Amino acid sequence: MTNTFTNKLRKEERAYESGADRPLGSYLRVLGAYGGAVAGLLALGKLTGARAPKRISPMDLFLMGLSTHRISRTITKDPVTSPLRAPFTRYAGLSGPAELHEEVRGHGIKHAVGELVTCPFCIAQWVATAYAAGMVFAPAATRVAGATMSAVAISDWLQLAYARLMKSTEEES
Repeated sequence: MTNTFTNKLRKEERAYESGADRPLGSYLRVLGAYGGAVAGLLALGKLTGARAPKRISPMDLFLMGLSTHRISRTITKDPVTSPLRAPFTRYAGLSGPAELHEEVRGHGIKHAVGELVTCPFCIAQWVATAYAAGMVFAPAATRVAGATMSAVAISDWLQLAYARLMKSTEEES
C-alpha cells in the first residue's frame, strides 16, 4: 500500500517537473518545518497564556512591513550573511548596491533551502511570522527591533535615491 502511494507521488513529481529539477518532496519538508514552527508558537502561546493583540495598528503594520522587507533582504542578499547561505549557494557576483547574487546548489533539501535563503520574497513569510510571534511574546522589544530595521530600510532607499541624484547631476555636467 505504502509502496503504491509512494510510486504515485513520484509519478506526479516527474509529471510536474517536466524535465527540470524541482524537489517537491523537499519543498514539503520545508513547508512542514514552517507549519511545525507555527504550531510550536501556538502551543507556546497556550502554555504561557500569551495572546495576540486584539488589533494591529496601522503603525505596527507599517513597521512589520518595512522591517520584514529589510530583514528578508539582509538574510537573502547581504554580504555579511553570506556564511549562513554558503552551504546552499555559490557566489555568482553582485546583484546591486551592497547585495550579492548567489546560485542555488545541491539537490533535494539542500536545493529547497537554498531557494528559500536566496529569495527575499520566499523568506519574507518566515520573517513576518517571527515578527508576529514577537508581537505576541515581546511586543515592546519587537516594536523597537521593527523600528530599527524600518529605519535601515528607509536609509537604504535614501542612499539609493542620493546615488541616483548624484549620478544624474554628473551626467548633466
